[in-house]
Amino acid sequence: MAGSNSDTFQSARMADAEIRRGTGGETHQTAGHGVPSLTTQQGVPVADDQNSLKSGPRGPTLLEDFHFREKIFHFDHERIPERVVHARGFGAHGFFESYESLAHITKADIFQRAGEQTPAFVRFSTVAGNKGSSDLARDVRGFAVKLYTKQGNWDIVGNNIPVFFIQDAIKFPDLVHAVKQEPDRGFPQAQTAHDNFWDFISLMPESINMALWIMSDRTIPRSFRFMEGFGVHTFRLINAEGKSTFVKFHWKPKLGMQSVVWNEAVKLNGADPDYHRRDLWDAIQSGDFPEWELGLQLFDDKFADEFEFDILDATKIIPEERVPVRRVGRLVLNRTVDNFFAETEQVAFHTANIVPGIDFTNDPLLQGRNFSYLDTQLKRLGSPNFTHLPVNAPKCPFHHFQQDGHMALYNPKGRANYEPNSWGNNSGGPREVPDVGFRSFAAEDSGVKRRVRAELFADHYSQARQFYLSQTEIEQTHIKNAFVFELSKVETPAIRARVVSHLVNVDNVLAQGVANGLGIELPPATEPARKVINDLPSSPALSIVKNGPSSFKGRKLGILVSDGADASLLSALEHAVIGQGGMIELVAPTVGGFKASDGQVRPAKQKVNGGPSVLYDAVALVLSDRGAQLLSQEATARDFVADAFAHAKFIAATAAAKPLLDKAGVTFDAGCRVLQSPADAQGFVKQCGELRYWAREPKVQVV
Repeated sequence: MAGSNSDTFQSARMADAEIRRGTGGETHQTAGHGVPSLTTQQGVPVADDQNSLKSGPRGPTLLEDFHFREKIFHFDHERIPERVVHARGFGAHGFFESYESLAHITKADIFQRAGEQTPAFVRFSTVAGNKGSSDLARDVRGFAVKLYTKQGNWDIVGNNIPVFFIQDAIKFPDLVHAVKQEPDRGFPQAQTAHDNFWDFISLMPESINMALWIMSDRTIPRSFRFMEGFGVHTFRLINAEGKSTFVKFHWKPKLGMQSVVWNEAVKLNGADPDYHRRDLWDAIQSGDFPEWELGLQLFDDKFADEFEFDILDATKIIPEERVPVRRVGRLVLNRTVDNFFAETEQVAFHTANIVPGIDFTNDPLLQGRNFSYLDTQLKRLGSPNFTHLPVNAPKCPFHHFQQDGHMALYNPKGRANYEPNSWGNNSGGPREVPDVGFRSFAAEDSGVKRRVRAELFADHYSQARQFYLSQTEIEQTHIKNAFVFELSKVETPAIRARVVSHLVNVDNVLAQGVANGLGIELPPATEPARKVINDLPSSPALSIVKNGPSSFKGRKLGILVSDGADASLLSALEHAVIGQGGMIELVAPTVGGFKASDGQVRPAKQKVNGGPSVLYDAVALVLSDRGAQLLSQEATARDFVADAFAHAKFIAATAAAKPLLDKAGVTFDAGCRVLQSPADAQGFVKQCGELRYWAREPKVQVV
């Protein structure tokens, strides 16, 4: 009998193990062809993993959606201690200053008084890479702003791209799993050029608009200072009378937009993987404070009803030509952090951190973010008291009855720790303030409880086409080349073909160019769920080249020098660059410096083999005859010149530099100038304000 009991116990354990592994005991049907059914962690079969549960097609996401809650909850707790996404970040302090009162549009205190300054903290980041990844990865950039207003903290948690990959937050774990390192091999790091990412994109037509954006130069910005920011979602502004106005938030860089080219980005990651961090740090430390203007796109229900696309769809924009961006204030970053960990690493942003006068819409991606972020902060910072950390704490008075918990730096004083209570003002604690407290907009929502999306969400290609056709020819070439490069790293031919089949719906010339670059036949177009609108007007605001800098302000000239360099010419270049608000760095054979023609020994910022031209926006060669002859034998000096030429940068050189130019294979064109005298410096620096000499790029065929 003892043996029988033992056998029974062992059989039960084995059966239990089989069930835990999911290999036995299933009572629900499989997904077909031997593929197991998708279930929750509790084993409940999932009918729809594409849409969160809503009240009507355009209604709010419902709290009872246990599948979404479990999925996002588990995703939020996958990593410790760094962020799952946006792990590599860099932050700075500053202020927001309003230009005018917007009291007729919103009761938000920050917009009531012209000229008032509100403290701010901004964190820029890459999305896909880990903390140790490089700055110049081709990636979306986070642009998160915390505004410490007099009525609490308001976070605008956005990106440098106004659209996103997905429409519903339930797909966020899948997106990030696909873009991160492949789980069986742990690479590639901070790259989308791999099978998993493009497999996901090719099966999610809603991602195609974002795919065009991420293959554009928007994802390889010159620096944070030349980068736009967007709130992505549609929000509401609420005035004192309770009237709602829809709004989209924009951050417009005062310096204009600028990006690097891909070959340059690859070399920058090797030359200085902290390039963006260093650039922001140096600018603030030198007093050249970066600035952005806050712009609002304001529109009403009538526009929302008539617009070709759904304003709740985060994969779409409202073109600025349709709804102009009204600039209502400026953001200035004027102080670096005192401690990177205490501030940049521990700062916690949350889309649900809003103030009276701001409110949400039913955007399903926004609704999911509002639900998710508190979980994220709890896991990452280890306590519900993360708001006690100085970088997260409001700068206005705050009072509540929340108490105790890990890392509680302060607790409510007095007898009462609940409300309502009957104790007097001295010991009763804070009370509600119905007149100024936050009230949600009284929107009417009703509908059948289903996992669905609104009909207009199904147009996945029209705005992707509009974005592509709004680019200049050089930008379109960059997009095509980016697709070819990324898909050439995909090992599975079927995935490459699926991506190109989507591009046929965007633009046939683009699709054919990508197919030619991959050496494949052009596949038939993927059948669109909704007819593509082919005649959307071009939007010049979507082009970086059309919205670039107007001068050399905020940019850097690299000057390659040698012993005997013309001192008067160096001084003229320095004077011209500083006069434009730019910077110079001297690159010499030795970092100890060089002796100029006036006999003075000047220090160098970089040694020639540690200061490649990719670090600079334009270059000048101020060399003596002897110096040029010596440097022409130095491979890194030849690369300095050849790369600057290949990357379409403006180049100036003394006549003595010809041996080095010849060895580097540089033939002067309209983007190159001979520096014959100090008087030539001003004209060269003025020309550099045009950004790059794009006419050269097709001839050198380096992208």
